[in-house]
Formats: sequence, C-alpha cells, structure tokens
Amino acid sequence: MEITYLDNAASTWPKPEGVAEAMMEAVRDYGANPGRGGHQLSMKASTIVYKARVKLAQLFSIKNPNDIVFSANATMALNQAIKGYVKPGMHVITTSLEHNSVRRPLEFLKRTAQIDITYIKPSNKTSILDDIAKAVHKDTGLIVVSHASNLLGSILPVAEIGQLAYDNRVPFLVDASQSAGVLTIDVEKMHIDMLAFPGHKGLYGPQGTGGLYINPKIELVPLVHGGTGSQSEAIDQPATRPDRFESGTLNTPGIAGLLAGLEFVLETGVEAIHQKEKKLADKAVERLSSITGIEIIGRNVELERLGVISFTMSGIEANELAYVLDQEYGIAVRAGFHCTPLAHETAGTMETGAVRISFGYFNEEKDVDKLGDALEEIREGYML
Repeated sequence: MEITYLDNAASTWPKPEGVAEAMMEAVRDYGANPGRGGHQLSMKASTIVYKARVKLAQLFSIKNPNDIVFSANATMALNQAIKGYVKPGMHVITTSLEHNSVRRPLEFLKRTAQIDITYIKPSNKTSILDDIAKAVHKDTGLIVVSHASNLLGSILPVAEIGQLAYDNRVPFLVDASQSAGVLTIDVEKMHIDMLAFPGHKGLYGPQGTGGLYINPKIELVPLVHGGTGSQSEAIDQPATRPDRFESGTLNTPGIAGLLAGLEFVLETGVEAIHQKEKKLADKAVERLSSITGIEIIGRNVELERLGVISFTMSGIEANELAYVLDQEYGIAVRAGFHCTPLAHETAGTMETGAVRISFGYFNEEKDVDKLGDALEEIREGYML
C-alpha cells in the first residue's frame, strides 16, 4: 500500500535528493572524527561540519557560525539553553503552547532551584504580546516561546516579543522546532538571544541532528562536560565556541545529511516552502470543515498558522481514527497529546487528545483529497 505521509511536524519525509547520499558518503569516504586529528580524513569531516554551520548562519542571519552549537535534537538544545542559563529564584515567562521540551526543564528547575514561571495563555480577548508585557517584572530573567505550536500550528509574533524582551533587557529564547526552514528567522532583527532548532523537520536533515544559536553576550553553563578535541590539557571545558558546548564526537554523517537538507531549503526558498504548505493547509481546513462531526482545534485563536492542523471526530477516539487511517487507507498521521499537554489544556482536548496532520514541501493536493475521502468514508461507517 502506498503511504501518504502527513506527519511532517514530527519528522519530514521523504527527504530531498542528496540527503541520504551525503550521509553515505560521510560513512564511506571520510568516516573520521572531526576536530580530533590533523590528518586529511579528519580535516574533511571538520570541513563538512563547518559548512553546515555556515549554511545555518546564512539561514538564520547569524554573524558568526561558531555561535551555533550542534546537538542531537532541539530537546537537547533547549535543555542546554534553559538549564545552562536559568539561575535559582529567577522568573521565567513562557506560554501555554509549549512543548514538553520547554515545560519539563522549567518545571524541573521550579522544583530544584525555586524558579518562578508565568505561563501566558493565548486568547481572543487579549494580545499575547500585551500579556507578556504585563508579566515582566524586576526578577524576570528569561522569556522563552515556541515560534509555532506543534498542536495548533499557530504562529506567535516572535519579532514583537523579541523587541519587548530587548526593551526590557530580558534574554529571549525561541523554540524553532516547527518554524526553522518554514518561516523566515533573523536572530538580529528579531532580537533572539538563543534559538533552538531540530535538523530533522523543516531543515530536511536526518534524525539525530539539531542545534542551538547562542548570542555572544549570553553565558551558559555547559550541560555536558568532556572531550572537545581542543585544549585537552585543561581541567575545565574550553571557553571558545563551539567547543565549549560540543563534548564528545559529533554526528558527522547526520550533519552531512543536514547540510544537504539546508542546501535544499536555501535553494528552494523558505517563503516558497511556507506558501506551499499553507496552501495545502488551507485546502485541508476547507475540506475537513465540510465533514460532519469533525472539529478543527484552535480555529478561534487569532494567530497565523503553519501547515499543522489538529482535529477530533465525534464518536471516534483519536488513536482509533489514526489507526484506521494508517491500516485501512495508508495515511500516516499522529494522534494523542503530541508532547504538549499545556496546549491541549488550552485547546480543551486533554480528555480526548486529537489527530494531527502536518504538511511538508513534498505533499501535494491529492494527499488532501485522499485524506478527505477517507475521513468521509470513516464517518459514514461510524454513523451506520
């Protein structure tokens, strides 16, 4: 059965031509350790890693590529940013749309370091920007928001929040898990002090890749200590970036694949990718809205959206609906709570969960039609 893949918010698939080939070449032709030797194979590996940093700097308008550190994923990057920066007693502002990769580190620090957390809940009655502004006080040490919700697809006004943070001299951390490669991100213009991103979503790289941009003015305590390939005689981590935050051997084959994915994104254009996904999402919203019993989650929140749509169907449990779509129709979606219980609480779906569809650049309108036809058929079957 041919698979129609609608789970790109978890990981994009398929990958662009060249990603798998770049990874295979890294393993086959220069599988040495980057930064751990002066021989030609190690130097080749180091060159590929640095090229990926340069492409990321180009994509996010970062002045110095060495202010980008690689990690296994955005979760590790967020943990490094939050646990490496937040001090005991600090006040942190975030939102109720956050992934557990933000919420859990913050709640851990609330228990262990007695930090104070304010969760801003988006609504139709007040502006999220105004609510954040009202929450800032003298002890506020960090503002952290997701650029876009992985449940609702809602896009937050990151540039405006960044200006607010800058005006109040509060560092600003952005979780770009859903937006990197899909929305334009300029860390300078948006006053983003730290930017966490995955490699395997909108950057079209493989799983096991991601990273964190750290403004030169931001000092972080390294989350991991160990070998960096430089200043090995020192008892402490080296002060230089990116070595300070990259203990252990990097995932060179993964970063080589990420480099190929970044080249695809830059050549295609972030705006072109966004517009294609938005067009598919608009078509899907229209089709799903016409099916009896389907409720699209978060439509009443006045925020711009990505190609991410979550919904419920009356009379059918979300996990069961996803299972039927997969087994009977070959349509891959995600059901449940999507690692974001706060967002489900905000949306009123903590009791039911939801089915999520999410588009990537390689989806087509026929995928929306196939989904719509399947849901109508399932609806009819359950109404008999």
